[in-house]
Amino acid sequence: MSPACYRAAMDGAATKALAAPVSSHVPDPSAPIAVHWLGTVPYRDAWDLQKRLAGARASGAIGDQLLLLEHPAVLTLGRQADESHVLAPGPLLEARGIELLRVERGGEVTYHGPGQLVAYPILHLADRGLLLRPYVRALEAALIATCAAFGVAAGRRDGHPGCWVDADGPRPRKIGALGIRVERGVAYHGIALNVDVALADFELIDPCGMPGLASTSLAAEQGRRDETPSTERVAEAARAFAGALARELGDARLDGALPPAADAASGRAALDRLLAVPAA
Repeated sequence: MSPACYRAAMDGAATKALAAPVSSHVPDPSAPIAVHWLGTVPYRDAWDLQKRLAGARASGAIGDQLLLLEHPAVLTLGRQADESHVLAPGPLLEARGIELLRVERGGEVTYHGPGQLVAYPILHLADRGLLLRPYVRALEAALIATCAAFGVAAGRRDGHPGCWVDADGPRPRKIGALGIRVERGVAYHGIALNVDVALADFELIDPCGMPGLASTSLAAEQGRRDETPSTERVAEAARAFAGALARELGDARLDGALPPAADAASGRAALDRLLAVPAA
């Protein structure tokens, strides 16, 4: 990964993560991560939830968390992203009910929508003995392993963070994106994996700020191009990704129910209870 593209995937503040106060705990890569399947969640709601969880994690009030969900259609811009990469005019986005938001993560413009797995790990990096670059590699490796679990060969593409099909071939296609923010040593935001998302919606943007970039999905690579976006299939991918990420982080233990046993309403209720507990 080139230094320029690495910085683009992270927020500028994230590159200062090593200057954050070091935790007094002995690093434990296998420490538990509380996992929550949340189903379909509006972007603003999940964004607020992430920030509250990240603040509580930085203060030591809670442990590491992993949110697994999908969003209704929305476009997000990284903190320093170029808005010219949004190709759709404002009236079209408004007519389709697609909001455009600038957020604090790194990276360029990204589309989220039904049929796409979004994972937001809320992790204290030092407590896991992680530096930022190895953490990014772990996210990419977990994306690659999730694709493999569904019979899709994917990999890294040098200089371009994320997950790619035919990464080094004549027709590279992006199947997974990532963008991270680090504050007070805690990483949040995360990844998006195209499961059976409507690929035509990526025509609204230059994905990741790359004109002409081809996007793909697990469904498309499996020959199911006309499949309707399915929360159930996103849940299946969520289960695979959670297990893969836990392994990549040093065989961390996942606490909580994963699909199909998980219930989205119960997952959100558990988070609300967690955030309602005042810090010690």
